[in-house]
Amino acid sequence: MGDSSQIDHAARVFKALGNPARLEIVLHLSDHACTVTELVECTGFSQPLVSQHLAKLREVHVVKGEREGKATRYSIVDAHVAHVIHDTLAHTQEGERHD
Repeated sequence: MGDSSQIDHAARVFKALGNPARLEIVLHLSDHACTVTELVECTGFSQPLVSQHLAKLREVHVVKGEREGKATRYSIVDAHVAHVIHDTLAHTQEGERHD
């Protein structure tokens, strides 16, 4: 069991992932690293919106950015978050079959 600071951080991560746009961004990043421009193209979100969501995800250490020339390429920090999201989506699909 985690201590209270770990639990608080986990709650902030879940809160950040509770936004559908952020969840979609993390799903794209779980496939491969992307620039803001690439995320705009694959999500259809505006550039400012993608940047705002990435900032929030960086704040809770879900994604990281690495400079690549003039652009920054974003990726998920580790596979744990991707596993949680994919497991949750599988759980949702299973729940729909049982309704």
